[in-house]
Amino acid sequence: MYFITYVSIAPSPSVITYCRFFANCFTSLAFLYREEYDKFGMRKTVEGVLIVHEHGLPHVLLLQLGTTFFKLPGGELVAGEDEIDGLKRSMTEILGRPEQGAEVDWVVEDCLGNWWRPNFEAPQYPYIPAHITKPKEQRKLFLVQLGEKANFAVPRNYKLVAAPLFELYDNSPGYGPIIASLPQLLSRFSFIYL
Repeated sequence: MYFITYVSIAPSPSVITYCRFFANCFTSLAFLYREEYDKFGMRKTVEGVLIVHEHGLPHVLLLQLGTTFFKLPGGELVAGEDEIDGLKRSMTEILGRPEQGAEVDWVVEDCLGNWWRPNFEAPQYPYIPAHITKPKEQRKLFLVQLGEKANFAVPRNYKLVAAPLFELYDNSPGYGPIIASLPQLLSRFSFIYL
């Protein structure tokens, strides 16, 4: 038998102020997303999955901010922009070297998956829920092939880390549901190590 007890403790004024601050931030972000949605429609985001081979194992290149936030390189499409061109532009902005005269030649292979944001809140799903007729964001993941050698310029606040697929597998708490789903999405490919 389990007993649940409730203890009523009055929070300090600083905790209340802190909570109100973040509640206001989330409210204003949702308001900005709604304004953007009303103006431009559904947000379209593209991200590149870069595979490297370390110690005979496939690794995914991720951008790490702080100690717990990981993201794939990519970004939001400009209105009317093609998905492949937008991914190449976004990845060049994020990982391209500014002193390099020529643009990096990204080889975009296949679409790995689609994720959908049904409303203005954080959760995203690999499907559109049945009750949603107008999703607010579509996120497409593309496999990007790297050449034999590649040089990247990583943004100042980020670190470029190579995470092995076995570490990503079933690790939503550490990497989030989208990145944790990459091993399943990549399972249809056979990797040839050179």
